[in-house]
Amino acid sequence: AWLAKMEKKAGVKKTESGLVYKVVKAGDENVKATDDRDVVVVHYKGTTEDGKVFDSSYDRGETAEFPLNHVIPAWTEGMKLVGKGGTIILWIPAELAYGEQGAGQAIGPNEALEFEVELIDVTPVNQPVVEEANEVVAE
Repeated sequence: AWLAKMEKKAGVKKTESGLVYKVVKAGDENVKATDDRDVVVVHYKGTTEDGKVFDSSYDRGETAEFPLNHVIPAWTEGMKLVGKGGTIILWIPAELAYGEQGAGQAIGPNEALEFEVELIDVTPVNQPVVEEANEVVAE
């Protein structure tokens, strides 16, 4: 019911998987995550349906960095919907979050979640690595 209510808000969209989202700020459309192995740097705040904050990089005062294939399915999908410098709100059904098992004491079984995420940077997995030439000095 909560997700259905969020879905009715202005500017909110829903993906085929059931992820409900709103792009608050699009960011740079030319710098986006496209591969599940891309690494993103983000600032985020995660809340439960009742508005309780269970995790926040803002509160810790530092960004988080991770490859998209090491997070909940909603993040893997959602981070591809916004460009570098953009902000997105994700309303996540339990099956795209922590499912039946929940997570720790803060997130119960089958709990829908909300994340507000600011995409600071994206490093594509297929980005060519520029190696610096190291001078070899013979002794």
